[in-house]
Amino acid sequence: MVRWWCLCGILLLYSKVAAKTAYSPSVKGKAALTLAGSNEYNARIGLLLKADPFRWRCLLALQSLQLPQGYIGAGFLRNCIWDSLLPEHRSNFTHSSPLNDIDVIYFDVKDTRKETERLLETQLSRRVPEANWQVRNQARMHLKHGHAAYKNCEEALSYWIERETCVAVRLTDEGKCDILAPYGIDANFSGTLSINPQYPRPSVFRQRVNDKGWLTLWPFLTLSG
Repeated sequence: MVRWWCLCGILLLYSKVAAKTAYSPSVKGKAALTLAGSNEYNARIGLLLKADPFRWRCLLALQSLQLPQGYIGAGFLRNCIWDSLLPEHRSNFTHSSPLNDIDVIYFDVKDTRKETERLLETQLSRRVPEANWQVRNQARMHLKHGHAAYKNCEEALSYWIERETCVAVRLTDEGKCDILAPYGIDANFSGTLSINPQYPRPSVFRQRVNDKGWLTLWPFLTLSG
């Protein structure tokens, strides 16, 4: 499991984030990761999230529910990183592209009712009403996709379509960012948009690229796969 702790709110001066992260896939849904520049990435992620009032409120709202393995995944962190790579925003963290929804994942094998997910969405909406909350218990999502039962949230998100989308974040009780990224975070900072290396679905990938307009919003992105 690739999980790093990043200090949120510590203002750092960083120079060049070296692309020294080597990825080598092993079994399906897992990855072996050698980290050399993770401290720089983690510090930057902490700064980005702390500087975005909306995202920070969402993280605090999720933290208050204390869900088992509760994270906010997909575009919440992916788009935040991509926004920071836009040339006009590299020197500050003030730009935030709109989010269609806030994807909350958690893992609870004891209660897989959809009604529970709706209740959690209601509770989160009371805390941040302007967010479009979508909560999914990953202990049941394998049924939707025809997979064997997932062991945890890390395995569940390792099946998402794009490598750069397979990321999630939550706040710890100490106010630190706990990042979940089965394939690492280096690709997100490299400006690539790539097919999930362990679960490739090229036609779905191409359709999502077209429908979501990612290459228009972030023209520096380069397709891989």
